[in-house]
Amino acid sequence: MLKGKVAVVSGAAQGLGKAFSHILLENGAQVAMLDVNEAVGQELQVQFNQQYGSDRTQFYKADVSSDQQFTEAFQKILSKFSRIDIFCNNAGIADEKHWEKTISINLTGMVKGTYLALDHMKKQNGGNGGVIINVASLAGLGPFPSAPVYTATKHGVVGFSRALAAASQMSGYGVRINALCPSFVRTALIDSFKQEDKTGQFHNMVSVTQSLLDKFPII
Repeated sequence: MLKGKVAVVSGAAQGLGKAFSHILLENGAQVAMLDVNEAVGQELQVQFNQQYGSDRTQFYKADVSSDQQFTEAFQKILSKFSRIDIFCNNAGIADEKHWEKTISINLTGMVKGTYLALDHMKKQNGGNGGVIINVASLAGLGPFPSAPVYTATKHGVVGFSRALAAASQMSGYGVRINALCPSFVRTALIDSFKQEDKTGQFHNMVSVTQSLLDKFPII
């Protein structure tokens, strides 16, 4: 179904990003994986190319909070694949103690990635259109008391995606923009909501987070 399409996935080395890459490859796309974890990313590239065929997957080290690294990664992808049809903006963390980093990755990085993809995709720039998927969370729909900054960033992902989707439709970009709000998934990020070095001053609210985990079972 996606044969001939090129997809880019950020935060691709583990968790949802790894799963998204797997599904895209299963459906015929070529996948460029971005992640700050180079060792795991390189291993995954080898694994996926063995599983799905040589040169179907390429890994690029990139910190989405770095303008230079993010831009250079997109340049390398375009140099190799010549096109981008799908961009999955998935990179994210949950760290209330170092909240500036959470904003930089979850919100600022998401906006940067969207604009990098949009510049290539939109028809006004000679692009062929495409799809941008911004990964939010249940925290984009309601509050996580132990993670207010994380909650704010995910609300930002939803609001930004809705507004930009309207702009794309009104302006004829030819780009579909969606926000995805998954339930709890068994990834390393889930553990962050319980760790004192991540929750910081809101660690006393961990029991509230646990009640949410109990209400919405981890998948």
